[in-house]
Amino acid sequence: MPAPDGLLVVDKPAGWTSHDVVGRARRLCGTRKVGHAGTLDPMATGVLVLGIGRATRLLTFLVGCDKDYTATVRLGQTTVTDDAEGEVTAATAADGVTPAQLTAAVRDLTGEIQQVPSSVSAIKVKGERSYHRVRAGEDVDLPARPVTVSRFEVLGTRSGDVDGIPVLDVDVEVTVSSGTYVRALARDLGAALGVGGHLTALRRTRVGAFTLAEAHGLEALAELDEPEQLPVTPLADSARAQFAVRELTAEESTALGYGQRVDSAQQGRTEPVAAFAPDGRLVALLDESGHKARPHVVFAPAGS
Repeated sequence: MPAPDGLLVVDKPAGWTSHDVVGRARRLCGTRKVGHAGTLDPMATGVLVLGIGRATRLLTFLVGCDKDYTATVRLGQTTVTDDAEGEVTAATAADGVTPAQLTAAVRDLTGEIQQVPSSVSAIKVKGERSYHRVRAGEDVDLPARPVTVSRFEVLGTRSGDVDGIPVLDVDVEVTVSSGTYVRALARDLGAALGVGGHLTALRRTRVGAFTLAEAHGLEALAELDEPEQLPVTPLADSARAQFAVRELTAEESTALGYGQRVDSAQQGRTEPVAAFAPDGRLVALLDESGHKARPHVVFAPAGS
């Protein structure tokens, strides 16, 4: 039987890297052609969108989608990694943080902000991943970058004590643009309050149109006998769920299939547009920003 062809939404377990999940999916699907739409750290859980077969060509466009997370920020401790996996480098009593101070600090980190990524991120510095340089003992200073935190909501707080130092755990929900580091939000929230902070829990609940409601645990997937039993969302359905849609004429479908341009249906659109043939087949993802629509990606028929 041919390998599945579409998107598979996995609920990544803690302790697994995103690459680990891709490796397991390759075995389950019987194909090497599997990728993911945005890395989750090993300690994080939640939505990891996998592309299988031709759907790997959608992943570039899914990586840039907004994402939702639930998280817990521990105020009162700073770590080298900005999360619970790193060594604690400083501890400051957080029992003096007031609700009003917390609200103000969260508000200042909401909207369009400049964020310095975590030094243990996968960003490359002179050709080498930043986290490799940090683990080798090098000090890494990454430049700030513009990101958007469209929602930063405090759900509740819990006071505690770690090694005799009062800490404050803050449960939050955030909606962020691509490239935003929730670990860095935790670090910056603690810094703004003068007590330090790091992330102790992180769960991704949405990537674009795909949520935990569509996500499947790896254990349940491993119990399926054949690749065709996997709950893969077909390529065309995946594109309809995520992107703006354009229905093509037969003539336009043929032209795009040969890599030619067609007139834009809605000139000025900046987001990718999923273009479908009259028979429902996904033909291409289009750029309609100009007078003529040009294909970002053209999809050959399955099996061709």
